[in-house]
Amino acid sequence: MEMKLKASDILEKEFKTGLRGYNQEEVDMFLDDIIQDYEAFEKQISQLQLENKQLKEELTEVPKRVQQAPQTGATNFDILKRLSHLEKHVFGNKLYE
Repeated sequence: MEMKLKASDILEKEFKTGLRGYNQEEVDMFLDDIIQDYEAFEKQISQLQLENKQLKEELTEVPKRVQQAPQTGATNFDILKRLSHLEKHVFGNKLYE
């Protein structure tokens, strides 16, 4: 979505006055409120765009982390099995008597 106006455009806007024109003070106060809203919206949009970018980067990293993660269940079982085999070999059947 592209915004047509920026806060500075609203601030610098000048209206011509007519014979029975609007109260200039009321228009200025209303425009001040609009400017504050625009600034708040611009800030929120920037924050959300940054957050969106960070979340997209995290999503691209998740598959990489999953692929790099070792299969801990199988690995732990294999280590315990090997350790048991080594104990039997080094200590013989003394441990299991």
